[in-house]
Amino acid sequence: MPKPKGKAKRTVPPLPRRWAGGRWRSVAAGGGLGLAAAAYVGVDYLRHLSPAWHERLRPALWAALAVALAARAPFYRRWDAELRAAPRFLAALVFMLAALLCEAISVRFINTVLGLQWHRSTAPLPDTGQWILLALNEKLPQPVVDILRARIIALHHYLMLFIMLGFSPLFGCIKGPGLGIGSRYMFTMAVGRLLRTITFVATILPSPRPWCAESRYQIPDYPHPWAQKYYAPYASDPYMIWRLMKEDMPYATLRDYPDEYKPEWGLMSFLVDILRPSTGEGPSWYHLLKKSSGGCSDLLYSGHMFVAVLTAMAWTEAYGGWSSVVIWFLVVHSAQREIRERHHYSADCIIAIYVGMVLWRMTGFLWSARETNRSRRISKLDEVHNRLFHAAKDSDIIEVRSLLNEVELAGQEKKAFSQRVIFSFAAAIIVFILLFVLLAFTLTNDG
Repeated sequence: MPKPKGKAKRTVPPLPRRWAGGRWRSVAAGGGLGLAAAAYVGVDYLRHLSPAWHERLRPALWAALAVALAARAPFYRRWDAELRAAPRFLAALVFMLAALLCEAISVRFINTVLGLQWHRSTAPLPDTGQWILLALNEKLPQPVVDILRARIIALHHYLMLFIMLGFSPLFGCIKGPGLGIGSRYMFTMAVGRLLRTITFVATILPSPRPWCAESRYQIPDYPHPWAQKYYAPYASDPYMIWRLMKEDMPYATLRDYPDEYKPEWGLMSFLVDILRPSTGEGPSWYHLLKKSSGGCSDLLYSGHMFVAVLTAMAWTEAYGGWSSVVIWFLVVHSAQREIRERHHYSADCIIAIYVGMVLWRMTGFLWSARETNRSRRISKLDEVHNRLFHAAKDSDIIEVRSLLNEVELAGQEKKAFSQRVIFSFAAAIIVFILLFVLLAFTLTNDG
């Protein structure tokens, strides 16, 4: 009697590579990004220890990074995903630039609206964080105090660390697309800057550095006409404040002040009342915004700390590891330096930290280290549900694996662009980003 034929053997499809714990990186890239970041910060810190070595090593490091980037770019397999993410990236870039412009205009406004005399005469607010740091200076060993005072990392370092993170998908260090995490970073930055602008415009706080406005701005001693009517008469007299509360209408007789200088800016003339220019501050509104810098009234919350926290959050979610812990220690170090050097009050730094954390968590829809194609996988799983059930019931492991592989492949993006388009886009986006970074560092070198 002939033996029944068994089932033909089928090749077991390999299980797809998954993102373990929300992160994946190739074996070759393990720890490499952290070492590159440490090298960048360390070499840049040499400017304080040995300027001669700094001048030698910095060009060599930049050249090495550029060569590595150029050598790896042709072998990157996800340029199609980068191309799909490009419109979102450009939209986030425009949104961020608009938010920064709005912030710069608002910084200029709050620094000039009350006049130079207010900046001279208004004392800084009491800050218990500053008191604690001064007390620690008396108690801690001098080497520890020197470390706390050291200017290890600054704003441009955090920006550069994120740029390195954004390019790291080329080396398989984090999940791509790099323009995806860049979009999330810039969108979160824009939202945070707009919230910050609303906050510091709502209530004007005196600077921790009372001499700042006089050394930076050429503004009149007297207040802006808006402040002349709504603030100056009621600034210190308790009876007038009480009467203002009762009547809820401005009633004071205004003093005579000199007329405001009003240049002709054409279409931008509506900014004259907001920016309050003076005769010696340049011919256009753009010159005023460049000089506004970080301002000389306290800006609640700290923009520097907000950038630092966003970089730390992005690094932790996308890459993790020991380098993330180091970056968070640097964030804390930056916070105490901001307070110690009186760039901000303690409240500014504390609020910036938790606002940055919350906003980063809220913008995961733009990019996430977790799987983002879950809906397509779930749809495919519903489609093969009955077949998967019967295969599992029959203990057909090969069929189960095959169906699971179909579900995984359903979540992967399909290529829809020619190689010429992808290579042209790759070259253009790398050149654009590098030029944009150099331009940004050049225009913001004063903070």
